Parts: sequence; C-alpha cells; structure tokens
Amino acid sequence: MRQRSVSDLMTRGVVDVGPDTGFKEIVKTLADHDITAVPVVDDDGHPLGVVSEADLMRFEARRPDPSGRVPEVLQRYAPPTDDTGPAAGRSPRAGNLMTSPALVAYPEWSVVEAARLMDEGHVKRLPVVDRADHLVGMLSRADLLRAFLRQDSAIHEEITTDILTDTFHMAPSDVDVNVVDGDVTLRGTVQRRSTVPVLVRLCRSVDGVVSVLSELTARTDDDTVPDDAAQARRREA
Repeated sequence: MRQRSVSDLMTRGVVDVGPDTGFKEIVKTLADHDITAVPVVDDDGHPLGVVSEADLMRFEARRPDPSGRVPEVLQRYAPPTDDTGPAAGRSPRAGNLMTSPALVAYPEWSVVEAARLMDEGHVKRLPVVDRADHLVGMLSRADLLRAFLRQDSAIHEEITTDILTDTFHMAPSDVDVNVVDGDVTLRGTVQRRSTVPVLVRLCRSVDGVVSVLSELTARTDDDTVPDDAAQARRREA
C-alpha cells in the first residue's frame, strides 16, 4: 500500500510575496495567477505568513465609509483604521496584512496529518516547507479533497490486491469487496476474529475511501481463546 502524501497533492512553483509588498500589488498578484491567497516569505524563502482575500477584505472593511451608508451597528464591529499613526498615508504591506505565524506542512506528511492541522488551525491552506523551512509548495483544502476523486475500481483493486492478497494472504473468494462512491462493504469469512478490526482499519486508510462497513464473520473467535502459555500453565496446575 502507498498512500498519497502532501508531496503528491501540493501545488509546486508557488507564487509568493515579500513582507514589504503593497496592497495593490498583492491584489494584482492574486488576480494575475487566479489564486485566493499568497504566502509571505523572507529573503531566505522562509514562510512568515499568508495573505488571503479574506485578509484584504478585512482591511478594506475597516476603512471609513465615505457614503455614510454603512449601518452604525456594523461600524462598531468593523471600526475604521487609525490614519494618524507613523504609517499614515502609506499603503498597507503584506507584513501587516498577513495571518501569521504560518502553519506549515511537510512533503512527507499524509493527507490525514495535513487535514488535521488545517482543521485545528482553522485555515484553508498550508505552505509546504522542506526540512530547512524553505517554501516548496502550497496545499489547499481542494488539493486534499482530490484524493476522494479516485475511481471506485482503483480503490477495489488496492484493497483486494495490496491488503487482502499481499498483506493477509487471503484467497479472492474469502472476502467480497464492494465499493460504491468510496463507501466500502466487506462480506465474507476470515480465519480469526482479531483480523477484522485490523482489516477494517487498513481499508479506511486507503486513499479515496469514505467509509467501511464490515459484515465479516470469523471461523475462530481468538479474542476469547487463551494463548498457548496460559493453556500450558493450566495443564501444569
């Protein structure tokens, strides 16, 4: 079995900006490359943060409304920016707009590891770095979900060949594998009951699998059979 890693799914040749990149240049970069966010890197290519469309819109929403049509209650939630500070009159820069610090993934990570970090960090994308923390790619939620576009036939082939035959040395007739839209159903008989949860867990780890339903039975309930050492001790007693 070979699960797809972050390296298999990430976008390479990533467009980035520096922390001193201005607001309009960031907007132009997003538009020119048809992307919704861009990583901010230092001079050595280390990610400092990410500027997204949401970050840009947040800045825009905090500006005073010249028309006066924004309801007062909304203005309380999005107060205008302070135009009197030392940076007044200067275009906001990526370093001020970005969400930081950057949560990053590594190329060898599994889809599960990356998805868990996105979920726990409440982010939609992750810069991918090598072990020297240099930016090598970007991974989005859409990239992760591509794993679920895998054909049912490919999932079926991996389960029957890599798991049942190569790992458990079962005959094809022992277990029937049915895959519909990524939902896997296992029917048949295995030698030992303890094999069932292991088999189900391996099937769940196959790329593109959404769920696994086990209707398997076992010839031997080895969960309740004492081991040889215990039996020997009983005989000696």
